[in-house]
Amino acid sequence: MIRAGFSLGRVREAVFSSANLPAAIAFVVLLICAIFVDQQNRRVSDQLTRADVLYKVNVIRAKLEGNINGNLQLVQGLVSAVVTEPYMGQQRFASLAANLFKQKSQLRNIGGAPDLVISLMYPVEGNEKAIGLDYRKNEAQRMAAFRARDQRISVLAGPVDLKQGGRAFIGRIPVFVPTAGGGDRFWGLVSAAIDIDRLYAASGLTDPDLDIDVALTGTDALGGGGQRFFGGPNIVGDNPVTAEVQLPAGSWQISAIPKGGWPTVPKNEWVLRTLMGLAAALVVLPILVAGRLFGERQKNYAELRRLSQRLELALEASGIGVWEQNLATDELLWDDRVDEIYDKPADGKPRGYDDWALAIHPEDIARAQHEFDLAVAAKGPYSAQYRLLRQDGTVRHVRARASYFQDGDGTPKMIGAEWDVTSDVLLNETLVWERQLSESKNAELEMAKARIEHVALHDSLTGLPNRRYLDEMLAESGPPNGHAALLHLDLDRFKHINDTLGHAAGDAMLMHASKVIKANAGTSDFVARIGGDEFVVVSHGRSEQELASLADRIIEEMRQPVAYQGHQCRFGVSIGIAANNGVDAKQLLVNADLALYRAKSRGRNRYEFFNEELQSEIVKTKQTADEILGGLEGDEFVAYYQPQFDAKTLEIVGVEALSRWRHPGSGTLTPDVFLKVAEELNVVSLIDRAILKQALENFERWSLDGLKIPRVSVNVSARRLEDKDLIEGLRQLAIKEGTVSFELVESIFLDENDDLVSWNIEHIKELGIDIEIDDFGTGHASVVSLLKLQPRRLKIDRQLITPITGSRAQRRLVSSIIEIGKSLGIEVVAEGVETMEHAGILKELGCDILQGYALGRPMDAEAFRAFAESRKWLAAG
Repeated sequence: MIRAGFSLGRVREAVFSSANLPAAIAFVVLLICAIFVDQQNRRVSDQLTRADVLYKVNVIRAKLEGNINGNLQLVQGLVSAVVTEPYMGQQRFASLAANLFKQKSQLRNIGGAPDLVISLMYPVEGNEKAIGLDYRKNEAQRMAAFRARDQRISVLAGPVDLKQGGRAFIGRIPVFVPTAGGGDRFWGLVSAAIDIDRLYAASGLTDPDLDIDVALTGTDALGGGGQRFFGGPNIVGDNPVTAEVQLPAGSWQISAIPKGGWPTVPKNEWVLRTLMGLAAALVVLPILVAGRLFGERQKNYAELRRLSQRLELALEASGIGVWEQNLATDELLWDDRVDEIYDKPADGKPRGYDDWALAIHPEDIARAQHEFDLAVAAKGPYSAQYRLLRQDGTVRHVRARASYFQDGDGTPKMIGAEWDVTSDVLLNETLVWERQLSESKNAELEMAKARIEHVALHDSLTGLPNRRYLDEMLAESGPPNGHAALLHLDLDRFKHINDTLGHAAGDAMLMHASKVIKANAGTSDFVARIGGDEFVVVSHGRSEQELASLADRIIEEMRQPVAYQGHQCRFGVSIGIAANNGVDAKQLLVNADLALYRAKSRGRNRYEFFNEELQSEIVKTKQTADEILGGLEGDEFVAYYQPQFDAKTLEIVGVEALSRWRHPGSGTLTPDVFLKVAEELNVVSLIDRAILKQALENFERWSLDGLKIPRVSVNVSARRLEDKDLIEGLRQLAIKEGTVSFELVESIFLDENDDLVSWNIEHIKELGIDIEIDDFGTGHASVVSLLKLQPRRLKIDRQLITPITGSRAQRRLVSSIIEIGKSLGIEVVAEGVETMEHAGILKELGCDILQGYALGRPMDAEAFRAFAESRKWLAAG
């Protein structure tokens, strides 16, 4: 410092003297270094903070990707089932979807939208408003739906305001079902609603302990270019850490900042600045002192002592202790700070080797002594770091620096400095531990990812590969070689066991079935469970005979009873086999499925090969199916009418409306030609509706023209009785009571306790429509069933009527059926009356109504009118 008594001239001389020039230069250099170090410290602090935020963002990103992809992979199993059952109804859809909700997920509901209109839903409760939603007309959801369909990819949209209330992310998966020609057609969409709140909670976004603010951008998976839908607007604008969440057909962007924003001042800023100030003082002040001493050595001894005292204070403030060792005598001189570091009293006494050696940690003394000896021997610098074990048991870390020199009389010495670096060592250890912890967490994430991938590719019950694994395996393996084959297995009577003994029994049977299949398949064969009770075996190198032998072994072992909790469970298996004939893997799976369908249709518990005959049948069925659909659009299905006669008077008491197909190329076709294909297409109910409409129109026209026909009966399919909208549609027709009868085949009887069918039949009766049982005697109906249904009439099947002219036993059987009907107050109709002899016998047996070629054939509306007006049958009678 400049004393107050100095004159202005002395001040100017001191400032501009050559002695102070080095100090000024050093000060400028230190100032520049200090500014640079301060900037670097800020940059490092910012990078550490951003690295910590990025680590937490990556954890949230991994959880979001895992949860969303896990939810959609669950739904993929349902999509695979829809591909194999494109005409699946609500009951089947709900049964399959219910299994998915048993898994841990964030699914809210799953909807099926054939032709982009939601008609399938699980759960239905709470989601009724979504049923009937047409994606083509919904502005908010149309683009995502079209994108999934046109690009044939899964699309995640949202957040979406649901029609039934609430908000969710919607995963839309396009469904393409194979066609007989080898291609596929667009079936529609399966939509999975992922609950927003549950997804956020499962991914850690709403964790109260989360110490970062997070925002999500990219509505409808549009990434950083989309709109923000989670978090505050200040996050995106505050230089956030970002990461991309990879989603099906798109992404989200995560933006995150620490709670309260970025820190403006590093935690160690003032400590660092203090240290830099002290360092500057240690450098600049000695230079200033030396400069002044150089010019005024004799005059300023007092000033020199003052500056020396200041230097001592600076060293004391820095925590650095200074020592000197006489190498000839091993005498040590420690300042007070070194005494403090070594836990010695500041008494000014000389120190020796033992004072130094005994304070060092026993594990470090040998190394410290060796390093010191090497420096002395080399007459070079000494640098070491070691631990001190203090008297109170605490451990301190010390760093030492020293240099070799000889004084004026040639005595060798080491002069050095020591300072406590315990805080630095502990900080480094903490950083190492945190890095190891971070690496451990990354390893855990990798393991979790591997587990998620395994769960996504394997069936949780049997441990076998699932449908997704099969699809990926077939896709990656490329076109199968000439010896590849695929067996599609479906358990027979499994549903019966599942329904009667419960799902636990069903699970036990599935485990047993998987073991049987694995035991018989080769070690190189690929075995997968692709559905509820469906399995697939991909085999290589087997001949057709060997494939048949494999199928026989599996079928035989599946026949054996399986014990479960005192029950002997019996079930079988049907197998479809497709060998590679130059087709790709996808088509091979379709061929095996078709062969399985044939095996089931031929009695089950057997196997069938896909061959040219089946291929030809498929092509023909496909052609017929296309023509049926075209025929429905062109009103080619018409009603033919066969009269029914009073057995005693032969007066017309009714007419049965029968469906006929006026094929443009093949003429008029009867149901035996097209009914089976129509059932597969799920359009029998449409044909029934068209026939009913025509029958009602003709019946009304006949009545207006004075042709008295008491009633008209119409066949109703089982599928139409399962239509929840049937009764509402019938009410709109305003059918007059007693003029219309619905004929139900015996197989629709209520023994199966279908609640919807029972409800529809009861309301049909309330509308004044009679119920008749068709083809009685060929099915499984019981007297109890007749009492439960209480039909107005039952119709004895022609197979029972035809033999009565030559068989007394058959006649007695028919007589018994008539007696049962009369005892229950049910009118009896006999169909298949081919001769007047049949008519006479049936009249004697007490039959009420006759129908058959002997009295009248099926005919179109105009021909029937002419027939009824002519009354020619009375002459024949």
